[in-house]
Amino acid sequence: MRNVELFIFARVLHVIGIVLWIGGVAFVTTVLIPALRSLSDTRKRFELFEKLERRFALQAKIVTVITGLSGFYMTWFLNAWSRYTDPAFWWMHLMTLVWFIFTLVLFVLEPAFLHRWFSQQAAKDSENAFKWLQRLHVILLTLSLIAIMGAVAGTRGFSFF
Repeated sequence: MRNVELFIFARVLHVIGIVLWIGGVAFVTTVLIPALRSLSDTRKRFELFEKLERRFALQAKIVTVITGLSGFYMTWFLNAWSRYTDPAFWWMHLMTLVWFIFTLVLFVLEPAFLHRWFSQQAAKDSENAFKWLQRLHVILLTLSLIAIMGAVAGTRGFSFF
């Protein structure tokens, strides 16, 4: 495979990874968590969340790795490291930050303590725990969508600067 074809393949993987990852985050944020919050049985609420979250967590881990590797490759291929010093490429900074936050949560914080902490909080006060969870997801989804909008516009030459 030639270098240009490999770059195109990396871009395809990058976009598919983002669609699966952020699309999943959008589903969890706007559909799953609100539906779970409407369940009156707090035990079933948490059990269902655990079951569904576990399956999505695996998908999210796989696609964040693919997205990170393909993004790194594209930056390397284009020798675009200097974009990180240019405010016009703010969306690259935000994309990297969003990727870093999700990677940190999925691979470090969640297994280390977040899973256990959320379980304890949900057992004490399920409504408040799920309210907190939804707020956090809304913030992460908002940042993700801003990064996507900036990247799409930025790769087509649009800049606020």
